Amino acid sequence: MADLVNAPLASRQARLDIREGRHVGTTRGLAMGFVQCNLVVIRQALAFEFMLYCQRNQKACPVLEVTDPGDPEPRLLAPGADLRTDLPRYAVYREGRREADVTDLTDLWEDDFVAFLIGSGITFDAALERAGVPTTRDRWVVRSRLPTVPAGRFHGPLVVTMRWLTPEQAITAVQVTSRFPFNHGSPVHIGDPAAIGADLADPLFGPPVEAVPAGVVPVFWACGVTPQEAALAARVDLMITHAPAHGFVTDLPADKACLP
Repeated sequence: MADLVNAPLASRQARLDIREGRHVGTTRGLAMGFVQCNLVVIRQALAFEFMLYCQRNQKACPVLEVTDPGDPEPRLLAPGADLRTDLPRYAVYREGRREADVTDLTDLWEDDFVAFLIGSGITFDAALERAGVPTTRDRWVVRSRLPTVPAGRFHGPLVVTMRWLTPEQAITAVQVTSRFPFNHGSPVHIGDPAAIGADLADPLFGPPVEAVPAGVVPVFWACGVTPQEAALAARVDLMITHAPAHGFVTDLPADKACLP
């Protein structure tokens, strides 16, 4: 791997802290101002089908980089980084089942693995904070009943990120996040969770929700956890992803990856 010395300090330090075990939790709030990505690692034989799935579902799966087979270094977004070690937690799927999460892929890595880095909504948190929209609480990752567009064996429901905002904050959030099309962009739904079949009782990330409190509006964005549901539905023999909310910190400043 190339030396990390030329990477911007905040993003490089975040990855080093993860690699060396000093940071083991969510990447929310970590190196704010840099693009974060979700990860999908799949064998080369399925890479085209998965790329087609992403192309047909760009709101949920905006691909920012694809690595060469067997190469764990994202040479465009974070030269010198290692996708086997630089995420705090990975989800492993075999034959439609999620196995125990791991914190290192070195022993699982194969020579024909292709890694996809998919833009994450965590990226626009800094912009939301600057606009007065809080990002440190009231956020969940949940399944919906909105279908994705199939490609080959890949299919399944759209996974969404739900945030609770005041009506005023929701308007601002739509304006801000629409500038980030490579990180899911504007919301896919605002209002009643039941209208999109959002499963608030069994979130993929966050505590169960019994009711939405008065004074806030549920706002839903497409989420990069969507491919994990596709892996379960397709019963892919082996697919590795980031664990929800445990993404990859790139060296790309978020303000350079959005619309003016």
